[in-house]
Formats: sequence, structure tokens, C-alpha cells
Amino acid sequence: MESILVLTHADETGSALSKASLEAVTAGVELSARLNAELRIGIVSADPRHLSKGLPSAVTTLLAVQGEEFAQARFASDAAACTELCRAAQPTIVLAPQSSRFARVMAAVAHRVGGVIDTHVTALGGAGRVEASRWFYRQRIEVVIGRDKRPWFLLLDPGTHVPFAGEATQADVEHIVISVELPGLRTQVTGFRSPKQDEQTIRPDAKLLFVAGAGWTKKQPDGQVHTSEAGKLILDFLRLSSASLGSSKSLVDQSGEGNTVLPFLTHLNQVGQTGSTPRHAKGLATCCHGEEPHVVGWRFIGERRAVSLDPNCGWTRGKADVVYVADAFQVMAKVNALLEAQK
Repeated sequence: MESILVLTHADETGSALSKASLEAVTAGVELSARLNAELRIGIVSADPRHLSKGLPSAVTTLLAVQGEEFAQARFASDAAACTELCRAAQPTIVLAPQSSRFARVMAAVAHRVGGVIDTHVTALGGAGRVEASRWFYRQRIEVVIGRDKRPWFLLLDPGTHVPFAGEATQADVEHIVISVELPGLRTQVTGFRSPKQDEQTIRPDAKLLFVAGAGWTKKQPDGQVHTSEAGKLILDFLRLSSASLGSSKSLVDQSGEGNTVLPFLTHLNQVGQTGSTPRHAKGLATCCHGEEPHVVGWRFIGERRAVSLDPNCGWTRGKADVVYVADAFQVMAKVNALLEAQK
């Protein structure tokens, strides 16, 4: 019979579980109900007591490690904590979020407890057994994986499950604090350095993905290139809407071809066959041709819209839910004015 352990960690504030952790909890609740398996949750945090509030009533045991050593992400402390949680729970299935904190330690944890691991899991299925789905070849091939070896570690991609928000934990849930013997810690977190909010263009938790295509830097109807105006329109929209910025490969490659570019774009913004495949509730493509390599990056976008002057654009051939046949410069200027008025 299967037993499930969901490993979670606190967010950057330390006051709540991370969103990806709550998604893993949802996956654990659904899987335990389907398999009629025992469900345990493990928490890695400096102070896990207040983090247990609101966890599902299906949990029979809550395991936790605590101490200032676990307040920040660190390989040595996180790997030791997760290993001890697994040894205490003795699960056959371990679910964990594919977060930057856990992704770098979970393979080592699986090795230490004699298990196997699969990453970037997007769905859990199977009747009477566990089957994990993930994508290969730039999100073009979906593979369903099943394993007999236990314990089996599954790292769940963020955005594939709804964050858990349900009934509170029952009063009779057993809370166990696990002691961890840490090795010598050579890494000390002294603080964070991050760009200002208005300088940040990649926002994984944003509800909207705004994708800019090469058309922004091409000659406009007046025969001139308006790169500076294009950059201002895009940045103003990101500031007003808090959207995340994506780019087509052709646009980010222009810097190496000696052409006029948008200075705030890098290859980190690139979405598509050779870029990332983000998950946002909505997406808006502007000045993009909508061909297949780029659409691959939109595979997991909920609602897809596009702005193009070409009524025969690739986006209109069943690749977008709505296409606005209009000039992107005029459309975004009007949208920015409406957003500014609302603000």
C-alpha cells in the first residue's frame, strides 16, 4: 500500500508556505484520495508552527524541522532536513515542488534514502497505481512514467495544480518535530539583492504574459523605426498591469545582428521552442507572426490573444482565442491610457 509524503517549504517572508508548496499539497490530497493512501506533510522552515494552519484534514501526521538554519535556502541544511523527514515518514511516494530551493537538493535526498526521482512532473494519474506525466522535446512530446522502485520522488512543476485552500487541519493531527544533525555549514545568507519592481520584467506569478515580437522594431507605416516609442509603450504597460514580459527569438536575436533592439530584453525573456514555456492565466502577443515554434511557448497559457495588422497572421489559424487586426502601437497606447485612468 502506498504512503505519501508532501515536502513543503516557507516562502521568502517565512510567514506562509510558498505557492508551489501549496500546489504540491493539492496534488498530495488528490493522489491520497484516489489511492486511499496515508498522507503526511513535511515542512522545512525556521518556525513551522503557524505554517500548519489551513492544511488539509486528510493529513494524519505533520512532520517539521525548525531552527534558524532552515530559514534560508542552502543545499547542506535543506538536503539534511528533507532526508530526515523522509526517514521519519518512510513514504513510498514523495511529492515536492519544482522550486529553486528544492530542485537543487531533491536528487541528493533521493540518493541518500535509496530512491528514484523524476522532475518537471505536470500531472499525476493512473487507476490503482501512480503514473506521472511530463513533457520532453521542448514541450512537444508528453510522456507518462510509471515506476516500481520506491521511494519515488516526484517534483511538480509550478502552475500545474491549484494552490491548496481548504478546510483547516483537524485538532487530532499528530505534530512531530524532527531533529536534524547538520554538517558544517560553509554558506551563510547575508541578504538579498534584487532589481526594483519597475525594472523586473519576468514575473512567473503574473496573471498575464505579454509577448513582444520583432514587428516592434521594424519600419512602421510612416517608413520610420520607432524603437524608443515601442520600448516606452511596453514598459508602461508592464508597470501598469504588472504583467510578465516574453519575447520571440527573432526579437532577442537582433542585438547580435547589429539591428535596433529593445534594451531591456534578454534571452531570459524568450518563449517558444528554444525558450521557456510559462504558465499564465492569460497571454497577449503583439507584433508576432504566430508560427509553430513560438506557439509552443504558449501551450500552457489559459486564454490567448494577439494584436496584428495581418488578417492572415499565423495567430488567426486556430492558435489564438481572439485576434485584434490593428496597429499594436495604437492599441497599446490606448490600453495604457485606460490603465492610467483607472489607476
